[in-house]
Amino acid sequence: MIPNILSIAGSDPSGGAGIQADLKAISANGGYGMAVITALTAQNTQGVRAVTLVAPEMVVAQIGAIRDDIRIDAVKIGMLGSAAIIEAVAEALSGLTAPVVLDPVMVAKGGDRLLAAEAVATLRDRLLPRASVITPNLPEAADLLDTDMATDRPGMEAQAQALLALGPQAVLLKGGHLAGGDSPDLVLSAAETQWIEGARHASRNTHGTGCTLSSALATQLGRGLPLNQATSRAKSYLAEAIARSGDLSVGSGHGPVHHFHAVFPEAS
Repeated sequence: MIPNILSIAGSDPSGGAGIQADLKAISANGGYGMAVITALTAQNTQGVRAVTLVAPEMVVAQIGAIRDDIRIDAVKIGMLGSAAIIEAVAEALSGLTAPVVLDPVMVAKGGDRLLAAEAVATLRDRLLPRASVITPNLPEAADLLDTDMATDRPGMEAQAQALLALGPQAVLLKGGHLAGGDSPDLVLSAAETQWIEGARHASRNTHGTGCTLSSALATQLGRGLPLNQATSRAKSYLAEAIARSGDLSVGSGHGPVHHFHAVFPEAS
């Protein structure tokens, strides 16, 4: 059975991140994608120009319409923007037993803040304990913990343990900001500690990588895979999407990854 995967996130009109990237990644990983919009953005590969948040009651109405009619096999949560929307999402998902992947989107690739600083505590208190797995990168982990960014593997392990203590069932801490030629990710839960190794691909096409990975992971969990297998498959998918991103010609800044690399012929 094809799993139904719900993304709750902001819109990126350039197609590389947000809801647009989520729907592509969900489809490419074998799921049926559904979308609840939390924010409209005006952005491209060079940066974010404007953001308009959706009214919290409209976010609740979107989630309610889906829950009233459609089976949800997994949820991915991305950009929320404000404490009010975080509260609304937490309430609207109450009682749902499907896996929830929380990607704590706080700052865009170009440095624009996508979650109000005063809303970080609400995200930490209301949604982290609700998550099956959270997928922060190193700057996001530091923001959630109100500390400096980890710069090595022992630092990553310590911060992943601190994040796990905040209530999620598991943490996928992404190590792409570490110096060096590798890009290791750490999966930590009460039951396991697993490093997922990966080579660093030299590419400026990294727009939407966090959205893509978390959506791929939610889809694999929605298909019934255990966390370690789901994470390995999601990371392998993203690595190839980055490696094949040069086949695309989209914008002059941080370009998107190639979500459908598996069905497009490789460019000559």
